[in-house]
Amino acid sequence: MSPHRPVYYMGLAQLDSGVRVFWSAERGRGREEQPAAMASEEDVAVKEPLDLIRLSLDERIYVKLRSERELRGKLHAYDQHLNMILGDVEEIVTSVEIDDETYEEIVRTTKRTIPYLFVRGDGAILVSPPLRTV
Repeated sequence: MSPHRPVYYMGLAQLDSGVRVFWSAERGRGREEQPAAMASEEDVAVKEPLDLIRLSLDERIYVKLRSERELRGKLHAYDQHLNMILGDVEEIVTSVEIDDETYEEIVRTTKRTIPYLFVRGDGAILVSPPLRTV
C-alpha cells in the first residue's frame, strides 16, 4: 500500500431507533481525526480521477447509468470500483417506444425517490460532481 493513497472503508450501522447509517473512514483513522495540517491544499487537489469523487463526498452528484437511468443524490461513500452509496436519490428512467400505427417515437420518463441506494460501479457511465466556482 502506498502511503499517498488512503484506503477507505465503507460500512453500514443500524441504530437503536432502526435507522440505518452509512459511513466511510480512512484506514487507520476517522475523517475527524485528521490533523489540521492535512486539511490544506492537499485535500482539494485533484491528482487522480477518483480525487474529484472524493471532493464530492456529502454533496449532491449526478450519475448516468446503463439502460437509460439517471440518478441525482447525495454521495455518502464510494470505493475504487466506483461502487457508491447515495442518499435522498431521485431516479429517472427513460424509455422509448415506437407507435405501431404512426411509427413515431414515444418517450416516457418515470421518476421515483429512494432514501438510500447502493450503486454498483460497473453500471455507471458518467459521474458528475456539483458545479464548483473557483
